[in-house]
Parts: sequence; structure tokens; C-alpha cells
Amino acid sequence: MWTIIFVFLMIAIFGRILAWGIKAAWGLTKIVLVVVFFPLILIVFALSGLIFVALPILLIVGIVVLAKIVSGTLLH
Repeated sequence: MWTIIFVFLMIAIFGRILAWGIKAAWGLTKIVLVVVFFPLILIVFALSGLIFVALPILLIVGIVVLAKIVSGTLLH
């Protein structure tokens, strides 16, 4: 009986910690992707002669970010 209660409480407590850790890691992953890998991918595209791919991607992302800044949803 005590074992069942112990296991249930362990799952409840560490399940919440695991869920919080996944949320935090997902937020950190998004930041790393946007700040590090996206510019790196665009630089690689430009240096390898795929500027015709990099420029439209950069323009689309720039327009989306500008629209979010104007609407006020980016900074909240």
C-alpha cells in the first residue's frame, strides 16, 4: 500500500517537474533556433549561391516580424 502511494506521489511530483522542464526546453530551443540557426542557414544559403532562396525567406520573415511589431503582439 505504501509503495503504491509512494509511486503515485513520485509520478505526480516529478511528472509536473518533467512537464515544466519540457516547456522550458521548448522555449529555449525556439530561441536557439531563431537566434543561431536561422541566420546561419541564411548565411550558408547566400555563400553557396542560393541567394535566390535566402532573400525571399528573409523578406517573408522580416514582413512577419514587422507586422507583429506594429500590431504589438511580438513584445508581449
